[in-house]
Amino acid sequence: MEKYNEKALKESYSEAQKDKKFCALVKKLGLKDEEAMKYTSSLERTVSELTNCHECTGLMVCQNKQEGHVFYPEKQNNNVIFSYAPCKYQKEAIKQEENKPTREKELASASMADLDLTDKKRIHVIKWLKKFYDEYNRNGKFKGLYLHGNFGSGKTYFIAALFNELAKKRVTTEIVYFPELLRDLKSDFDNFADYIDYLENVDLLLLDDIGAERVTEWGRDEILGPILQKRMNNYKTTFFTSNLTLKELENHLNTNKYSDDEVKARRLVERIKELTEDMELISENRRK
Repeated sequence: MEKYNEKALKESYSEAQKDKKFCALVKKLGLKDEEAMKYTSSLERTVSELTNCHECTGLMVCQNKQEGHVFYPEKQNNNVIFSYAPCKYQKEAIKQEENKPTREKELASASMADLDLTDKKRIHVIKWLKKFYDEYNRNGKFKGLYLHGNFGSGKTYFIAALFNELAKKRVTTEIVYFPELLRDLKSDFDNFADYIDYLENVDLLLLDDIGAERVTEWGRDEILGPILQKRMNNYKTTFFTSNLTLKELENHLNTNKYSDDEVKARRLVERIKELTEDMELISENRRK
């Protein structure tokens, strides 16, 4: 049986050598015939996929087994290792995806110098942010902002710009998308306590899009309430963005109109009032 397999292998390799591209690939890898013979079928696949690539006009018409990739060999010591190498179209697609604007990238690069001063509806907020920037220090007692208004008006961007400027002064800042925070905490109990402690003590905290979460007693009473209470006790400046007014937020947090939930919701809103100044931003939706 072994002699039969060896004979079949030699015949297959001999047949493959009739292809000039196959021979060129073997030579490029620096393989001897007895080495290359072991990888005949894989090398033939590489040749076939390279031929496909040479005639290809884009990812939509890719004929290779794994779209946008070539099953390509590399000699390592005495072995040949095959892996999927991206083609030029796949590399370009990856580059475009990496350069694609994302919310995180936009917020990370937000700057107060870039805030649009042409919209008069935003000027009162910009003036507040400028005053806060000029006066803030870690040892003082500074109220944050409860900034509410229509979707896409730039609420989060404004506060991110302020945070980025203060971070240059070594002020610690954190922006947390509140609905996602609750989901993450549920799935990561190992780091739960450490992260809550961090949120309670970071210099400046933004709870972004509060009111967009699905309200549960756990999220309201075990997460939001203790964070706000601890920050209030320690005079830590806290910011909020929301599409809801404070009254609407209170109604949102009241999950059961026939229990003590109304009191709990009102207590949370009172903490927010203690921590912040309430300000509205109604402007053009810039996410259109």
